Amino acid sequence: MRTAVTVSALALAALASGPAMAHASSMSLAVHVSAASPATPVTAGSIGVAGAVMPGSVVTAGSASAAAAKGDPTPTPTPTPSSTSSAPATGDSDPLARGTIVDTVAYGRHTLQRMDVWYQPDELRRPGVFLIHGGWWSTGDKKQMSEIARSYAELGYTVFNLNYRLSGNAAWPAPRTDTFDAIATARKHAALWSFDPNDYVVIGFSAGGHLATAVGTYGERRLPGLRGVVGVSPVISPITAYNDGADTTDAYRRKLRESAVRLAGGCEPVECPKVWNSMEVPLHASRGDAPMLTLHSEEEFVPVEHSLRLQERLKRFGVPMTVLTQPGADHSSPMYRQPGVAETVQEWVASRLR
Repeated sequence: MRTAVTVSALALAALASGPAMAHASSMSLAVHVSAASPATPVTAGSIGVAGAVMPGSVVTAGSASAAAAKGDPTPTPTPTPSSTSSAPATGDSDPLARGTIVDTVAYGRHTLQRMDVWYQPDELRRPGVFLIHGGWWSTGDKKQMSEIARSYAELGYTVFNLNYRLSGNAAWPAPRTDTFDAIATARKHAALWSFDPNDYVVIGFSAGGHLATAVGTYGERRLPGLRGVVGVSPVISPITAYNDGADTTDAYRRKLRESAVRLAGGCEPVECPKVWNSMEVPLHASRGDAPMLTLHSEEEFVPVEHSLRLQERLKRFGVPMTVLTQPGADHSSPMYRQPGVAETVQEWVASRLR
């Protein structure tokens, strides 16, 4: 049985523009730090996660039910995963040669409801990293994240690299539903993958950043075990993308506008405001949401305003969020590969996990 998640109607609400955020340069990254958290700003160039990251205690797998808030999806029992492939790492010089296994696991019936799990088959319980690829919600594949998945596996995490139904297969909220289902399946069967179900983060890229931040703003009772969310060029505000894509010569912004409409089932905001409100992450910010880190290039087609809107909303509820900007126009994975960016994310992730 596949987990079914449905979405109730959401009241139409307008996003209030927040005040200008503090801007402080640090190495090549600019930091926009939420007033909700006086934490030391993350900077590029002083990073480095040394060695494997291990949880502080052994935790056995428990219930995988997601916390449901009023008006949010209601979880149902998760499916028993089925493994479709298994490939241990090989090679004497390979950091993963020490027994790491990569399994492709079905967490639902659709062919896109699959995730690659990178894990060590032992009795430890490691913190987890969930990766969500981008691609306009309509294209892309988890194989795009293989190099990044490998980098986190080498650091000692259990890694879940997700595929999800695309907008051509199913409209919103299908991709968010799939993200919930994948996480719930991983938590329920954590013992299979040496995974601590109470210690994990979610990292999303571009459209995947939209899904990651949507998971992180899951009502007043966040998903059990979720310690933080990272968005790399995240499309946090589809309404902003829709407005930015009107009357512009930027082909990418026009495409993002069209992609948001496609995600909404081909429906314009004025025609189906409840669907667009459901997609609009800042509208769902609330107390108890997961701490967040987001990163944008200064000149990319998904501007930092997406993150600043969410940062301002989360600040009202005392939820810390750090927003970083990087010079240039690189988007998503190319921006992540810029010097110091991956290390910045890795250090933030390590700081969130036990």
